[in-house]
Amino acid sequence: MSDNHEDISKTTEHKVQGVGERVFESALWNSRFVVLIAVVASLLTAFAVFYTTAIDVYYTISHLSNYHSLDDAGRALLKSQTVAHVVGAVDGFLLGAIMLIFSLGLYELFISKIDIAEGDKGASKILMINSLDDLKDKLAKVIIMILIVMFFEQAIFLKPTEPLELLYYALAIMMVSLALYLSHMSSSKH
Repeated sequence: MSDNHEDISKTTEHKVQGVGERVFESALWNSRFVVLIAVVASLLTAFAVFYTTAIDVYYTISHLSNYHSLDDAGRALLKSQTVAHVVGAVDGFLLGAIMLIFSLGLYELFISKIDIAEGDKGASKILMINSLDDLKDKLAKVIIMILIVMFFEQAIFLKPTEPLELLYYALAIMMVSLALYLSHMSSSKH
């Protein structure tokens, strides 16, 4: 009778332990939904960056309405400012794209695959994230593009006056080219 009582006690203890373990594992698994905060915040940030950049583009274009009536110096100044604003707009849109990729990537990695994206034959592959490394690689490429655009934005106004400055300028261009080359090489391996 004592052995039977011990077996029932062990079975009951095992069931209670199993229920506790299942509850804990369920809570642990469902804790991944905290990532939704980052997904929504990143998506809102992407929309905000796209909105502010679009407004900047609108005002850049509106300043061009009197371009034809300016003298040569005024046109040259407005042209260089416009080019700088356009490069800045590219930078802003790339930043918005980073936030969008990040948002979609976090969702796919931690919450669920986006079924509608996988069924869409015309969908861009850049928005499909399969692993954390995949997300990191895609973000890194867009960040490299932002840095290149920022370099170009600054280089527009750079006027080397000494041979050493020209050498630094050439080295910077070479480093940008190398970054693009390495980025391309890493993507062709995948």
